[in-house]
Amino acid sequence: MRILLANKFYYRRGGDCIYTMNLEKMLKEKGHEVAVYAMLYPENESSKWSRYWPTNMTKLDAFTRPFGAQQVMKGFTRLMDDFQPEVVHLNNIHTQLSPVIAKIAHEKGIRVVWTLHDTKLVCPCYTCTRDGKWCTECFTDKKAVIRHRCMPGGLPGAVIGYLEAQKWNKEVLQKYVDLFLPPSKFMMDTCVEGGYSAAKFKVLCNFIDVAKVPEPKNIFESKQDYYVYLGRVNEVKGIRTLCKAAAQLDKKLIVIGGGELLHELQETYKECKQIEFKGQMLWDEFMPILRGARFMVLPAEWSENNPLTVIESQSLGTPVLGARIGGIPELIEEGVSGLTFASGDVEDLKDKIVKMFRHEFDYDAIAKNAIDRYSSEAYYETLIGYYHNADDC
Repeated sequence: MRILLANKFYYRRGGDCIYTMNLEKMLKEKGHEVAVYAMLYPENESSKWSRYWPTNMTKLDAFTRPFGAQQVMKGFTRLMDDFQPEVVHLNNIHTQLSPVIAKIAHEKGIRVVWTLHDTKLVCPCYTCTRDGKWCTECFTDKKAVIRHRCMPGGLPGAVIGYLEAQKWNKEVLQKYVDLFLPPSKFMMDTCVEGGYSAAKFKVLCNFIDVAKVPEPKNIFESKQDYYVYLGRVNEVKGIRTLCKAAAQLDKKLIVIGGGELLHELQETYKECKQIEFKGQMLWDEFMPILRGARFMVLPAEWSENNPLTVIESQSLGTPVLGARIGGIPELIEEGVSGLTFASGDVEDLKDKIVKMFRHEFDYDAIAKNAIDRYSSEAYYETLIGYYHNADDC
């Protein structure tokens, strides 16, 4: 089968990129022909398909790319004509690539599926949050993004976000996309609340490449007296709240990841012995640290969808302390594979960190259950059925 994957970045920047690249690898290993469409970006990994890709966005491009720029349309059309895919699988494409590529594929009679990594379908600013709180105003009135100016770039950014949402509205996107694949029930429910038809959705949880995971045996012996944060070091991930809590406790927190807040937090907590910043790391580098941690904490303050960090942690036998927000609680069985806390609440977070260290977890069982639940084999069998139009709307 010839499958064309699309995602705006082609390096391991975040969950959407990691998912896309893991999916590409899995599909190739299963014998499929796979092409990739992305945006040229300095950090990208090399790809033989990059000759079709649009250049990195300039400030001027921000006024055209979200609506379907000529460079994107021409490059994608050439790739479609040369590769002749049977399925186009979209991922994180808004703004830099835009849903115009779904339109092009649909009009050529190609089946289009779309894995949803955020709430952009119903929220112009991707997150359904405003001033740190859940917001659904744009579900019924997209002009709310202009009133509240909750897009980056102030008023101009808000206007672009509004116009983008108007052009790629739910009627248009449901016409051009055969099937949406939200990795969490939370994501599906959010889109349905925003006006989409439930018949266009199938929940398909993310997967883990079990070949890269050590055997789930005697994990307790590897555990040490520290806990880990793994992910982007930015505002919505709740890293500020976590650092505030960690600085008041006597346990060591290891922060793995890069982002716009990294240098600021390194400076703020440079005298704090309880917090160590590792920066960006690859799987082979952070895997032993994550496996040796007593637990991983995900203090998100926006509605995470189906975070890969939770799946990776549990597959290594590392329980997770997660914020009760978005799709995170769907992945955690209280007292068995982790605990949850009130998002943004420093005191509750501190209390639950202490409880996580005191709680006796069956690490081997956590790993085995996660590997069974998030197996790439099970994921593949379901996905290939959806590619072939099996058991969908």
